[in-house]
Amino acid sequence: MKHAQPLRIKYKIMVICITVIILPVFVMTISSYYSSERLLAQNYTNLLTDLAKQTNIRIDEFLKEIEKITLLASNGLSNNLSATHEGSFPIQDFLREGDEQNEIAAYNILMNYIMMKDRVFSIYLYNLNGGQDLFVSPNQPIDPDFKVANELWFKKFMHDNDRTITLTTRIDEQLKNKILAVSHARKIHDVASGELLGVIVVSIDIKFIEIVNRNLQEGLRSRFMIVDENDKIVYNVNDRLIGTLFRDNVRPPESLNVVVTSPLSQQKWTTYLYMPLDELTADGKILGHNLVTLSIVLVLFAAIISIFLSHVITTPIKKLLRNISLVEKGQFEQVEHIRSRDEIGHLSVRFNKMSHELKLMVERMQQEEIEKAKAEMRALHDQIKPHFLYNTLGSVKWIASMQQADKIVEMTDALISMLRYATRSDGTLVTIREEIDNIANYVTIQNVRYYDCIQMNYEIEERLLDYYMPKMILQPIVENAIFHGLAEFEEDGAISIRIQPQGSDIVIEVCDNGVGMDQHTIQNFMEDKLEADKGTGIGLHNVQRRIQLHFGKPYGIQVASQIGEGTTFTILLPAIIEIT
Repeated sequence: MKHAQPLRIKYKIMVICITVIILPVFVMTISSYYSSERLLAQNYTNLLTDLAKQTNIRIDEFLKEIEKITLLASNGLSNNLSATHEGSFPIQDFLREGDEQNEIAAYNILMNYIMMKDRVFSIYLYNLNGGQDLFVSPNQPIDPDFKVANELWFKKFMHDNDRTITLTTRIDEQLKNKILAVSHARKIHDVASGELLGVIVVSIDIKFIEIVNRNLQEGLRSRFMIVDENDKIVYNVNDRLIGTLFRDNVRPPESLNVVVTSPLSQQKWTTYLYMPLDELTADGKILGHNLVTLSIVLVLFAAIISIFLSHVITTPIKKLLRNISLVEKGQFEQVEHIRSRDEIGHLSVRFNKMSHELKLMVERMQQEEIEKAKAEMRALHDQIKPHFLYNTLGSVKWIASMQQADKIVEMTDALISMLRYATRSDGTLVTIREEIDNIANYVTIQNVRYYDCIQMNYEIEERLLDYYMPKMILQPIVENAIFHGLAEFEEDGAISIRIQPQGSDIVIEVCDNGVGMDQHTIQNFMEDKLEADKGTGIGLHNVQRRIQLHFGKPYGIQVASQIGEGTTFTILLPAIIEIT
């Protein structure tokens, strides 16, 4: 590893030299290349944008003619294609009275208009007045068996209040050839009565867009498409893509193509025209080859320079590595000063200062370890005190057992359990089961004092015993109930502990049948005025404070009591099933 280190530094210096020398040339070359490419792409973008706008104008003209035919048919057309005189409405006359004369008049009017528009239109006049329909299609044969009334769009159009509807690219079922077409439908109402007479549908073969695009190059025609507001393809050279989602099929990635979009004014459609970027220039490969050649020459030049620089730089670095090795071994006094005025010299000075500070820190840590050992001895000495108390109580229990003093054995055993429970240091929360066991030990001791006059009743659901609560909450309350509620009773003193769920909380009730308290005493208790009075309320203020510090103001203790009827302490705690 020691022999390989200078080689690694040499390689690093070589990379730095290559970067410093080649980067400016490389950046300028790449910048020039991409600037030229962007300029070419911008020019093509402007060209494609102009082509798309010109195409949109022609498409808008065709779509406008569709709407114009339906509008004139609804408001009246004369034989000379001008506004008719009052009372002359050939289309409406045909829908009202479908005789041969009216049919010929309506057919001629519509046919004359179609012949003026490159014969790409088909017009269907559906009679809703009980008469026959009229179909005008100069280029495509009509399918007489098709019933437009069965079409979903027609049913919806008849149900809605809209006067017109534009149908995007779909198969024209009225024609035998089933061509793809864009249609515009309008309801025709009687100008006099307002009665709905029929529906006129003007259908235009989607191939009319090919007429519009006849001036585009062949490659651009295949990259021209129209998309509606729902991102569905309205027109594409490939008929199978019409009606599919644009983003799922042919949407060109803008990172690889020059893409222009242009909205149409007549419909909520957008035209897309694109050209791949790799077709814009043929000089990219030549420029890339020249760039690689230049980079190789510069790398060789930088490698020669880096070999020379490595000799100049590595000598003080080796000395610095030797100093580091000495510090690792703890030989701080043998660290050598490096005489160099460059950055490595400054680094050596800082390293020497750091090694001095490290020496002081090691000495300080050794002193701290000594102090830590002394503190551990003191802690061990402090632990002897509770152990001594447990052992002493155990000896008292053993002596009482030998002398068959069962009450002393029972009371000593309960006291040992209470001391161990109170001095546990494994957290502030315990299970309800552990808190109830502590209460049982406490009552055992008190029953020895009161000659078994205290009866305990527990009403607790088994599943609640595994919930958690703060330690030493119930003992001060039970103590208050015994000393200040049942102390005057010689017998029949009873304390009940009921625990039940309440929503997401737990309610604990401690009830006694003692002497009770008046409202003034209860109010003083709730206002924390009894803490100073050592005759009542012992420890209850501390319990209230601990609960609210732990869980917040909504939780805590409430007291209900009547003189001569006992006292009920109600504790509200959150239901905690596990400790996180």
